[in-house]
This record gives sequence, structure tokens and C-alpha cells, in this order.
Amino acid sequence: MRVTSQSPCRVDLAGATLDIWPLYLFHDDAVTVNFAVNRYTSCEITTRDDAAIVLRSRDLGTAERFDSLEQLRAAKKYKLPLLALLVRFFAPAMGVEIESSSEAPAGAGISGSSSLMITVASALNKLTGAGYKTEKIREIVQNIEAQVIRVPTGAQDYYPAMYGGISAIELSPGGIVRTALPVSAEELNQRFVLAYTGLPRNSGINNWEVMKAHIDGDKAVHRNFTRIASIANGMRAALNQHDWNEAGKLMREDWTSRRKNIPTITTPLIDELVSATRKAGSTGAKVCGAGGGGCVVFLVEPEAKARVAQVVKETGAQVLDAAVAPEGVKVRVRQ
Repeated sequence: MRVTSQSPCRVDLAGATLDIWPLYLFHDDAVTVNFAVNRYTSCEITTRDDAAIVLRSRDLGTAERFDSLEQLRAAKKYKLPLLALLVRFFAPAMGVEIESSSEAPAGAGISGSSSLMITVASALNKLTGAGYKTEKIREIVQNIEAQVIRVPTGAQDYYPAMYGGISAIELSPGGIVRTALPVSAEELNQRFVLAYTGLPRNSGINNWEVMKAHIDGDKAVHRNFTRIASIANGMRAALNQHDWNEAGKLMREDWTSRRKNIPTITTPLIDELVSATRKAGSTGAKVCGAGGGGCVVFLVEPEAKARVAQVVKETGAQVLDAAVAPEGVKVRVRQ
């Protein structure tokens, strides 16, 4: 049997980091706004006649082999921990070869790892007949990703991989609810540019530092997150009303609040990009994910898109060919 799957990555527009439990419990009406982007992760699982487990990452150029599931479980360290821990959880009754790949650049901040986990878990769910529903798979992979990175993880990154499209992820004591926003892919495609600035310079630059400051009672960080929550709600309303001027203004405010939380979220290149593209017609800009490098998204008026993209290239970043991915994870089975 061969099972293949793929799912899109994501771009966050407002409210990121609020989706990490328990931060959203401390802010009223917490929401994250994001969209799926057609940079995909993919997976192919082939069953074997023996009990061996073979894991390969095409984009990382890494592989590892275990003679059995028991040997995999007994290993103290993995070269490909996301794949290995997912296999441990789903525990296939037969030997398998799993090959994964990702179109997200290294450290891009567009949730390549979260998309990959949805991709692989969905394929293993089908292969093993585990029968988990989509929302349960999200819970499983979020917990497993926390085991890998050893800090709490957010929930928003999985939803574009699960459903595609443009979404508001509502976060409350009652749980997490994803709502599709009434914006067409064609409309948003005309209004954003995605740039890659390179691998983050310091892997320690991440949401954990900000989260720890919040939990430790840093009042300035708490105020900034209250503001970020308000901005995210405003972004949701702006998209519902197709008010792109307001959306650009809110993105600028979101970026300002994030820089206050952790100044190292930016770099000289990112600062230069934000300034140069603003003059070229960008209405708003922010880093994707935890920053310190990776991707930057720009909102633009349709007539300024080509001009902004050219300025991005001239400033020294790579423009990624990207569009909204309207659908989420897809799984196919071949005997």
C-alpha cells in the first residue's frame, strides 16, 4: 500500500503568539488571523514486507532506519524527531518507509513544521485506520511538536494546513474554533507579497521568550498582547468588510507592538525592507512567525504589487512565488 498526502503552509496576518496556551486565556476575545499559502509539505508512506521503519527527509537530505517499531521506541535520539514521534504514536502494525519534503525555506516562519506534522499524521491516520477526526489530529500533533521543541506550541499554525483558505482562529476557555473569512483567494492574491530574508540568525529568537515574560508578570508585555488581541479583532473585521486600507494600518500597528515585545524580532534587512516597500506602495508589513529573519509579508494595493516585489529584490530579499491555498490537507491511497 502507498499513502500520499500534502498540506499548505501559512502566513499570519495578526494575533500571532496569542494562540499559545495559556496566553489567550488572559486576554478577552483572543483571535489569530491567517491564511494558507501554496508552499506545501508532502509525504509518501509505503508499506514494507518486513518490520523495518525507514524515515527520509528529501529537503533536509537526512534518513534513518530502525529494524522494528520496538527499536524506534527504544532509541534515545532521532535524526528526524517529528517523523519518529509520529510513528511512535500511530504505531503501524507493519514496516513502513516514510519520505517527507517541504517547500518552505529554512526558518521561514510560515509553519513548515506544523504543516508537515498535519501531512504526515493524516497519512499515518489513514494507513493505520486510527480514524481520528481532523480536530483530534491537530491536538495530537500539537502535543507531539511540544515534545520535540520542549516548549509550549501555538494552535493557529495547524489550521491552514487542515482547512486551507483565510481564517480567524478564535481562542477562549471554551476551546479553539476556526472560522473561514469571506475573502476570495483571488482578492487576497492581488494584495500581498511574500519575501524570504534568509535563515534566522539566532534560533533562540522565538515566542518562548515573550511567553515567559508574560507568565512572569511583565506588565508591558501584557499590555502589548492586549493591544495585539485588539488589532487582530480589528483585522478580522477589516477583512470581513474588505477594508484593505484598515487592514494595512492594523498590520503596521501589529508590527509595532511585536517589536516592543521583543526588539530582536527584526533585523537590519527587515527594517530596510519595511521602509523601502512603504515608499513603493506597501500599506503594511510584518514578519511571519517568530522573526529574526525568515519571511516578511507585505500588504499592497493591486497596482503596487509588481513595484513592491521589485523593491524587495533590489533591497536584497527573495520574493517567493506564493498564492492563497484554498484547500487543506489531501490524502490519497494506492494499493
